[in-house]
Amino acid sequence: MTKQESIQELIRSLRQAVPEVMGAMIAASDGLPIAHDFPEAQASRVAAMAATALGLGKRMTASLSLGELEEVVVRGKEGYLVVYGAGEKGVLAVAAPQGMNLGLLHLEAREVARRLREIL
Repeated sequence: MTKQESIQELIRSLRQAVPEVMGAMIAASDGLPIAHDFPEAQASRVAAMAATALGLGKRMTASLSLGELEEVVVRGKEGYLVVYGAGEKGVLAVAAPQGMNLGLLHLEAREVARRLREIL
């Protein structure tokens, strides 16, 4: 399996484990999309914003001595965007609806981020 196929498989496995997920994005830490199932028109924007949110979250946790950043959760009236770090090279962003079981999402997405770190 190629690296790209392995990355696509991560998205498929996350969507299978948590079917309520509305979209998943794997991006490089510089904000370029690698793989996703968001609409094409949104992909570049989501990747850039996810990388920016991750960078800001890392700076905030470092400034406040909170330890290594685990995730950034953005909650809107209609749902969530959760951004997970995947080492120095990757970002996982997941859109989920309001009322989603965030515990289940974190459990599955953290494992995907760990596996992504190994691939990248």
